[in-house]
Amino acid sequence: MKPLDVILRKPIPQDGPSVHHLINQIPELDSNSIYCNLLQCSHFSNTSIITVEQGETVGFISGYVKPGSPETLFVWQVVVCERARGMGIASQMLKQLAERQGLAYITHLETTITASNKASWALFNRFAKQCAAPIDRSVLFNSSTHFNNEHDSEWLARIGPLMR
Repeated sequence: MKPLDVILRKPIPQDGPSVHHLINQIPELDSNSIYCNLLQCSHFSNTSIITVEQGETVGFISGYVKPGSPETLFVWQVVVCERARGMGIASQMLKQLAERQGLAYITHLETTITASNKASWALFNRFAKQCAAPIDRSVLFNSSTHFNNEHDSEWLARIGPLMR
């Protein structure tokens, strides 16, 4: 597999449509409105990251500082297009986002993952190991209680304190 020549950067509002398109190409991901993706690329650009190859969006992580917990970066969604998987792009995005100068105050990272999502568990376990940080797991949103059994339970993965 040929390595990609990619640029990792903060998203801008004009990236919203390409992020929306990318997310909608991955059936396993929950889709949001294009308006939501525009907000992620504008209001949350400091806590999100996009990967572009020759003008095409091939990866995106959306995140935000958790309300009531200003030292915690919550990673909402990680997406990498099919042809760019297995090249370490998700790891690169996560590492660069965590090391972003404007986020130096972040001591913990949180995300939610379904139990069956092996790729996401591998990504965040690898990240925790790279940061020499423990990873705690607990159910945040239960399938029956929160999703009317229409979605798998979402497990909270809390990583930290981060050593950078």
